[in-house]
Amino acid sequence: MKIAFFNSTRVWGGGEKWHFEISSALYEKGLETIVFTNIKSELYNRLSPTSQKTIRIKVSNLSFLNPFKIILLSKIFRKEKIDCIILNLSADLKVAGLAARLAGIKRIIYRRGSAIPVRNSFLNRFIFKNVVTDIIANSEETKKTILQNNINLFPAEKIKVIYNGLDTGKYDNAKPGKLFTGKDEELVIGNLGRFVRQKGQRYLVTLAELLKKRNIPAHILLGGEGPLKADIESLAEKADVADMMHFIGFVDDIKRFMSSIDIFVLTSLWEGFGYVIAEAMYFEKPVIAFDVSSNPELIKEDETGFLVKTGDVESIANRIEQLYKERDILVKLGKAGKKSVLEKFTLTKTLDELYALLSQ
Repeated sequence: MKIAFFNSTRVWGGGEKWHFEISSALYEKGLETIVFTNIKSELYNRLSPTSQKTIRIKVSNLSFLNPFKIILLSKIFRKEKIDCIILNLSADLKVAGLAARLAGIKRIIYRRGSAIPVRNSFLNRFIFKNVVTDIIANSEETKKTILQNNINLFPAEKIKVIYNGLDTGKYDNAKPGKLFTGKDEELVIGNLGRFVRQKGQRYLVTLAELLKKRNIPAHILLGGEGPLKADIESLAEKADVADMMHFIGFVDDIKRFMSSIDIFVLTSLWEGFGYVIAEAMYFEKPVIAFDVSSNPELIKEDETGFLVKTGDVESIANRIEQLYKERDILVKLGKAGKKSVLEKFTLTKTLDELYALLSQ
């Protein structure tokens, strides 16, 4: 079986991480893979040093209106003799999915990684009925939102939930060290994500203000880049908490980041699957997050972390104060989190479930 992965975005996120790790793992196990990437993408940059075959393409949200683009892609698919293609973006599904159907590819799998309802449009109804053969959802919440606007959009039994799995060996073999070191009595709170509205980093400014008023010595380590980064930095300056908030840019070394923090706080307003939650749990960091989307599927309340109402920063501060005063609970939550990841969210488990799907 020759498996193609198609991802046309330029930025790096959870979907791109999934495509990179899954295609690499399948390739290392002897399967023939090929990855289609944007001509200027971080996914391509990470694949280029490997021996996996990659083809760079350019696809936009309106490419499905260009029949020549679809025909060109279908010719490439035929030439490569692809048996199965896995697509990650709705824009890719509209153009590469149609091209795959035109090329006669038997398995056209749409991996849905965002817990946002699918629009009940004519084009989507056509594609989900005539193009897509299977859907992979990265959480139960994502699966639910696929059919939220139209229960007949796609057969529910053909939507398989496969959680994102962590390559734990990669973390274990990474070099030790820290990106930041606080004083002994200080708490270091971590947050990772692109600076966009979805990730809600503005709540962290409010959190810093509350911790400062309560005289809790803390630092907030923010990893990531994005269009709203300068706005969040400005908010921190205006709130007089800039000395507590450390903007360290894009983080590639997850082990050093997680080794620098005591608690991980995710302020996302929605998530398909909180990959960084699983990463923090693996490194034995208790997680505090809003009770939204798939977060409850990862975080067990009072066992591996805490869930609070969306926007309730006061409750986040309360939990942090609790962990600051009761370090034994912090340690207990962290150990339970790692145990949960090893049971549910490993790359090995993800690959086993993907193999089972592909072999049907």
